[in-house]
Formats: sequence, structure tokens, C-alpha cells
Amino acid sequence: MKFSSVITLAVMLLEFFMPVTASELYKDGVWKKSVDLFRTSTSEDIPYRIPAIAVTAEGNLVAVADYRFCRADIGFGHIDLHCRISNDNGKHWGDVFTIVEGDGKKIDNNPNLSLTAGYGDPCLVADRESNRLLLVCVCGYQTYFAATREYPNQVARLYSEDGGLTWSKPQVITEQFYAPLDASPVGPIQSMFIGSGRIHQSRYTKVGDYYRLYACMLARDKDNNFCNFVVYSDDFGMQWNILGGTDAAPIPSGGDEPKTEELPDGSILLSSRCGGGRLYNIFKFSDTASAEGEWGKAAFSGEKNGGVAALDNSCNGEVLVLPVTRNEDGKDMYILFQSLPFGSGRRNVGIYYKELSTATDFDTPENIAQEWDGRYQVTQKASAYSTMIQQKDGSIAFVYEEDTYCTNGGGYTIAYKNLTIEEITAGKYSFNEKVNRKKFLKKL
Repeated sequence: MKFSSVITLAVMLLEFFMPVTASELYKDGVWKKSVDLFRTSTSEDIPYRIPAIAVTAEGNLVAVADYRFCRADIGFGHIDLHCRISNDNGKHWGDVFTIVEGDGKKIDNNPNLSLTAGYGDPCLVADRESNRLLLVCVCGYQTYFAATREYPNQVARLYSEDGGLTWSKPQVITEQFYAPLDASPVGPIQSMFIGSGRIHQSRYTKVGDYYRLYACMLARDKDNNFCNFVVYSDDFGMQWNILGGTDAAPIPSGGDEPKTEELPDGSILLSSRCGGGRLYNIFKFSDTASAEGEWGKAAFSGEKNGGVAALDNSCNGEVLVLPVTRNEDGKDMYILFQSLPFGSGRRNVGIYYKELSTATDFDTPENIAQEWDGRYQVTQKASAYSTMIQQKDGSIAFVYEEDTYCTNGGGYTIAYKNLTIEEITAGKYSFNEKVNRKKFLKKL
């Protein structure tokens, strides 16, 4: 038997007989650990799902996840939101604590009165210039598929003013998202929620006291099609507007849970979950301050066009853009990451990457969708949703759902792994915060 085969067998045996706090993978002669942020150890445990992550202005990592007493999505009963914080770039994490508790109560068969039943599907952002954090979530006792405009699934926001240590009471802001679409061609929408994980705060656009926020909406329209919109806020989540207006959805059908990022020229990238890969679209500004501009035409990314392939699955993931240097020739550029399960099914979560070496590489949704450059597998286990963000030390905080302990109880362990750009790309690229963005600007 080859030495590599012996190592592989040893790893499999260790994983089976040693249910330790950190599940370990052997790669390139190094043990890489993933920390259990929120553990689901047995099928009898109250399960965790749906990770979210943010980095505070001080550099602390704040992770949030559903704690599902009801063992199912929002609308089926009692769900809390749990949190953990790391003050040292993920090396150590504080104790689990509760941000907000649900009560599981359904009142008089009226979902609109059962707002405190549960809180879930968190999406999170930390302000780059203060200790403020914003968390947006779904709340109440109404499911996405059963909701109607009369009885919608509700949306709430919570704020922290001290870096995530304490949180405000939930405020329901449902109508900010539903009402603008009532008279649109797709409206009135029957249900919606903001895609979980990471809300993006602009690196470039500041209007008033805050850099702009971008988040993504999944909506079920009047004809029961799934469509996506991007919403933005210039006051750190107090008021939201729909990017590009309400006349047409940037992904009119076929999309699911979406994420958003900012491209090097300030355009907004929409990435949407779909079977076999992702759907992408790009919003280009004609006037950034007033958020005027237009969407392109959505493009599919999958195996046939050399894109991000997801074998036999449709799953939530994260999208991230960072400045890098290509180590082979020292060329400065940007890199685009997309996480999702490689498959088959919800298994083998990993990260695809694509270099953005010229403005043409991200000029159209079609160019974004095709010919990605490589991928990195994070886990070999059953795994599903994932999110990621760059830490203050330049590395990447990758947080994902993994069936670490082979449970079957409606959830996963939420794992954290610290990754470098070099690890993900096999040494091809390195982070370079001094990349000259002006070289990537292109007039509309």
C-alpha cells in the first residue's frame, strides 16, 4: 500500500473514532483544523443551521447561527439566534450566547400576530468605522412557501452598538421590502427574505455618515416564480431601497437564495443559488451617489461553460472579491471567490476562484459566469450553506455547515476554518491591498 493511501486510511479512522472539537483534514503534509463554532453532536441535540459572519472595525470576528428547537425553517416554530465572538483572528472563540430568543407561539392561527415565534436566516454586517453591527433576519410563524401578501413572512432587524456583545430588541421592518413592489410588474410579491450570511458594505461609496450597504432579496412573485432583487441602504439599515427600481427583477426567474458583492469598478454583482451552479448579474452605475444605473442580462455559470459547477445540488453560498498579486509574473489584479457544495448532492463544500485581471473579465454577467480558474475543497463531509469574509490579518474566515458528527436531526455543526488566498489557489495568488483600482475602471 502506498504511503499516501495509509495516510488517507488513518485520517478516515481518526475521524470515525475521535469526535473532537476540531475536525481535521490532512493536506500537503499539514493538519488543517476547522473549529466547531456551533456544534450539533447527536441527532437528539437541538440542531444548528444557517451561518453568518462579520468582522468589526476592531478586527473581531462575530459569528451567528440559527438554533432550531423546531428542527426546521422559520415558520415552523421556535428558533433562537446564537452568537460567538473571536478577538484574535479566529484562534480562540468566546462562549456561545443568545442574541434573541423565540417563543414558538402561534396566535389565533394568524401569522401576522406571531412575530416572536422564531428568528432565523441571519445576515450580518459590521460598520467599518464604528462598533455598530446590523443583523437582519426572518421572524414569526409563517413559512416562505405558505406566505401571502396578506400574511407575509416577516423581516426584523437588530443592532449592536458594542461590537456584538449586546443587541437591541428586534424591530419589524417587513413593509420596507414588500410595499415598493406592490405595484410592480411582479407584484404584489407573496413572500420574501434577505439572503443569509454576509451583508456587503461598500468599500467605495459613502453617502452621509455611512458607507452604503447592499443585500439581496429572494421573492416569490404573483405568479409564484422565484426572483431576485438587490436592496441598498445609505443609513446603515434604517431605510432600504431597491437597486435599479421595481420594473424588472435582475434575476426574473430560476434563482433562489442570493448574495451580493462589489466589483473593482464599483459595479454590484448579484450571485444567485440555482441547480447545477449559479446565476450572475451585474448592476452598472450611471450615477453612484443616487444609485442610478441598470442591470445586465442574467447569465448561468456551470459545468458546460467552465463555471462554478454544483453536482446534483442547489445550495446557498458566498461571493467575495479581493485584490491580489499573481505570483507567477507579479501582475496585480483582483480575484473572485464563490463557495458552494461541489457535490454530489450537499457534500464537499469548497471555493471556486476566478482571476479578474482586466476590466473585460467582469464587464458582463456572461464574462463573470464562464471560464473560472480553479477550486479548493474545504471538506469531504456532507455540507451545505457557507459564508466568508476577509479578516483583518488578510486571511479569510470561512464558516460553513458540516455534518461533522454524522447526525440526522435537521441541522449541522457550524464550522469555522481560517484560510489564506495562497491555500485556496495553490500558491498562485497572494493578497495585495495596494492594487491600483483605477486601472480597472471602465466608462459605461
